[in-house]
Amino acid sequence: MEDAKAGLRERKKRRTRATISDAAIALFLEHGFQRVSVAQVAEAAEVSKRTLFAYFPTKEDLVVHRLADHETEAARVVRAREPGTDPLAAVREHFLRGLRERDPISGLNDHPQVLRLTRMIYDAPSLVARMEGFKAGAERELALALEETADTPELTARLAAVQIVAVQWALAQDNARRLAGGEPADARFEGAVADARHAFALLENGLRQPAAQR
Repeated sequence: MEDAKAGLRERKKRRTRATISDAAIALFLEHGFQRVSVAQVAEAAEVSKRTLFAYFPTKEDLVVHRLADHETEAARVVRAREPGTDPLAAVREHFLRGLRERDPISGLNDHPQVLRLTRMIYDAPSLVARMEGFKAGAERELALALEETADTPELTARLAAVQIVAVQWALAQDNARRLAGGEPADARFEGAVADARHAFALLENGLRQPAAQR
């Protein structure tokens, strides 16, 4: 009985969270992130401001929570890779799969709402700052994964993680800018794959241990 009640409460929380988020995104896309207040979001979602803040502590959280899983994505890929698979190769293949599947985080998704949401994020300084925070978090998590699963020294892991995350970030931003300029995702796909393969090849060469230290 208690388990059933707990399950019901959890489902209710998920529905409330989704309702608030959907209302916020709709308002932000229609009027602009800067022009919509938290009070307006609460009113549209039919909840109190207190309830809203219980789910989303800041206004920015109403947007970036949808990307939260991606903060630890590279680290999860490294931890879940098949035995004998190089960490960099695992991350590369995951990024290429994201391009094929048109994962929005790869920048290669031209669904109108995705394009509008991406444009809105880059137009709002506070959201850009939060995305930079996500980037830093991704670096920390990936460094830990490299240390723990690839027997990588702490400094090497940190430096490798910074480079890997920066490359993925740059590739995704390049794709997003091209699509924002009107290039269809399908037309961009081959170029995006070529750029990704080139970028990861540079990483592989740059991250290879110098011969003198082997």
